[in-house]
Amino acid sequence: MYRTHTCGELNIKDVNQEVTLCGWVQRSRDLGGMTFIDLRDRYGITQLAFNMETNAELCLQARKLGREFVIQVVGKVVERYSKNKNLPTGDIEIEVKEIHLLNEAKTPPFTIEDNSDGGDDLRMAFRYLDIRRKPVQQNLIFRHHLAMEIRNYLNQLGFIEIETPFLMKSTPEGARDFVVPSRMNPGEFYALPQSPQQFKQLLMVAGMDKYFQIVRCFRDEDLRADRQPEFTQVDCELSFVGQEDIMQTFEGLFKYLFKKLKNISFDNFPRITYADAMRLYGCDKPDMRFDMQFVELNDVLQHRDFKVFNEAELVVGICAKGCGGYTRKQLDELTEFVKRPQVGAAGLVYILCHQDGTFKSSVDKFYSQEDLKKVAEKCHAQNGDLILILSGKTEKTQKALCELRLEMGNRLGLRKPDEFKPLWVIDFPLLEWDEETQRFYAKHHPFTSPKTEDIAKLENAPAEVRANAYDLVINGTEVGGGSIRIFQKELQQKMFKVLGFTPENAQKQFGFLMNAFEYGAPPHGGIAFGFDRMCAIFNGSDSIRDFIAFPKNNSGRDTMSNAPSAISEEQLNELCIALKTEKQ
Repeated sequence: MYRTHTCGELNIKDVNQEVTLCGWVQRSRDLGGMTFIDLRDRYGITQLAFNMETNAELCLQARKLGREFVIQVVGKVVERYSKNKNLPTGDIEIEVKEIHLLNEAKTPPFTIEDNSDGGDDLRMAFRYLDIRRKPVQQNLIFRHHLAMEIRNYLNQLGFIEIETPFLMKSTPEGARDFVVPSRMNPGEFYALPQSPQQFKQLLMVAGMDKYFQIVRCFRDEDLRADRQPEFTQVDCELSFVGQEDIMQTFEGLFKYLFKKLKNISFDNFPRITYADAMRLYGCDKPDMRFDMQFVELNDVLQHRDFKVFNEAELVVGICAKGCGGYTRKQLDELTEFVKRPQVGAAGLVYILCHQDGTFKSSVDKFYSQEDLKKVAEKCHAQNGDLILILSGKTEKTQKALCELRLEMGNRLGLRKPDEFKPLWVIDFPLLEWDEETQRFYAKHHPFTSPKTEDIAKLENAPAEVRANAYDLVINGTEVGGGSIRIFQKELQQKMFKVLGFTPENAQKQFGFLMNAFEYGAPPHGGIAFGFDRMCAIFNGSDSIRDFIAFPKNNSGRDTMSNAPSAISEEQLNELCIALKTEKQ
């Protein structure tokens, strides 16, 4: 037996017990007559004590141990003279009788401490060392507990976990596929699944009426803090259900998880339509931890002498409470913020609501005090508040003001990581028009069912059709989304036609699914949650990479294994793939 106990479990009750521990040398302290070593495993740290007077040879042996050496020690648990109240094992130490060196270690490129001196790139290149750090281990352990609680909850509701294929047919909708060449079928390719969407619908046709899977998915798209080329989602599908059934079921899941893992209780989650979310917050995933709703100001600010507002499709503002004392420097900073390319506004108009009831605006020459008072009244602004106004094309202006609202939330400390505000966004448009390709695309995916009352509009007014779709949003992040599915072949064919598919292309790409609908497909629907995002949100983190054992960087590279990498010409020949040369 390598060890009798871990490095995190011994306490004062174990005094005088002989134990065997294994672990890594965290640090050592040579105090002349005594040497102390902190021995670490994933369970904790235990102090080892060596005495020059009682066993000089063993003490000298201990002093030769470097950081991250792997050792086994045998010794007696004794009460610690100088106790450490910050450690669960801080009341005791091990009076070591034997040391066995299991493996030496090179000096790590960064300190294996809670607060490491290694930068992100260095730690990702040595991720196996980074995972030895307690904060990273705690994140991965939390991920494990979250997965177990999800499984427990869904199992109690009768869901069956079923694995679906990782090698499937490439389909044209959605993000880019990662493709896999088939050696046995030269010139043909599999795709790695962006989601198990079609397979889980086929499982409903197969009669497995409550399916779930915590599954790996793959999308070849640009990356950022909350996106990876491979990610995990909690994928679910149910038969004989409507939208309300699904929302109630999975609202229950999140209430259970928040109570179990964070000891937080919730009443029913609020709901907002897509149209209201865009009108009031400028996005379909509003952060509800603070107010600052949009107020449309066309009626009070247009038809004056200010050309910028008169020519705008939308004039809209927000009220920042208590910011009426902002300096010119602070207002200039906000103006520069909205002019950034990623925000995209041409400029910013402000109104300072002074404590004496007067107003100061960046457009004073065009508007009287009475005009500004009307704006303040419409924005429910009080003395000491600040009104920030943008104008232009509706969609672009909403997006820019949304970014400004979030920036103000950050500056005012209103986006607290330990506060959670979930809500459902419903009644999405079924389709969205793309000017570049001059065609409609599915807002979610082509299997989403239109609302029954809107089906008649599919051919004549497709832009007005609403989807039986719903997203769960927490703290401004879309945690998951789903929809009621089309389950009748005729309606699915009509949907493909609106999306620009010829009958032949639709059959070629999705024929196996439409054919299945002819064999008694039940009404069904589902939802999928970003599991990595769930881990991050529950822990107040901005990055999902903190909760993935071996993540990729922003270029989609694994800097530890140096993937992706070139493969040999022999492998390429086996796959019937010829790389283009510069001459070609």
